[in-house]
Amino acid sequence: MTIGLGHFLTLGAVLFCIGLYGVLAKRNAIVILMAIELMFNAINVTMVAFSRYITPNMLTGQVFAIFIITVAAAEAAVGLGIILCLYRNRETVDAEQFNLMKW
Repeated sequence: MTIGLGHFLTLGAVLFCIGLYGVLAKRNAIVILMAIELMFNAINVTMVAFSRYITPNMLTGQVFAIFIITVAAAEAAVGLGIILCLYRNRETVDAEQFNLMKW
């Protein structure tokens, strides 16, 4: 039995749904950030699978995956910096307690 495109797309969809659940249901800011990273990884799996099975001679999916990994690394660095500053000021990482933008 070989692993086909459908298997990778199913894996990507499951990972994306788990990440979406983590973003929508969790209150801890660090867990939300990890769930966003999981969603980025699901997109990477899908892009590489499409690149492998749809156009095997072109590296378009791999280039997009490297770009997404770069964006995810920058997002993680900035996100952790923001969470660290909020923790120092508010002494909590609960996302519902972050009401700095409210009047």
